[in-house]
Amino acid sequence: MEWLEASTENCPVQRTLDVVGEKWTLLILRDAVNGVRRFDDFHRHIGLSEAVLSDRLRKLVSAGILKTVPYQEAGSRSRNEYRLTRKGWDLWPVLMALSQWGETYALGAEGPVLDVRHTDCDAPVRVVVECSAEHSTLTPREVTARLGPGARLRS
Repeated sequence: MEWLEASTENCPVQRTLDVVGEKWTLLILRDAVNGVRRFDDFHRHIGLSEAVLSDRLRKLVSAGILKTVPYQEAGSRSRNEYRLTRKGWDLWPVLMALSQWGETYALGAEGPVLDVRHTDCDAPVRVVVECSAEHSTLTPREVTARLGPGARLRS
């Protein structure tokens, strides 16, 4: 069976995009990674409607990517903060890869909004693909993609 004969119904890229593959969702995740936790802060910083923000936050909580943690300011009603779960933090390399691509191909002359650096040595952080035997910085020419055990024929 070849790639074009395989059903993509169980494709991990497709399944991931079903959960996080919408612009506003990725921007919410970007802000959450950078410390934004409260609805009003997401709303003000990203600039999407309250209805869309509520829907996206609800979906991220339902998917286990964010969790709610109650808080209450003096004189106000109890509200929820949205915090990344381990599953949410595992999307950090995806966001870093998108940022790295954007800095290379989509950024204006003014430069990036964030300068992400390694705390220990202050070198810029970059995303690389490596094999599980720790051969790092692989290119597409150095990998072989085979159909996996979940591959099924297209119907």
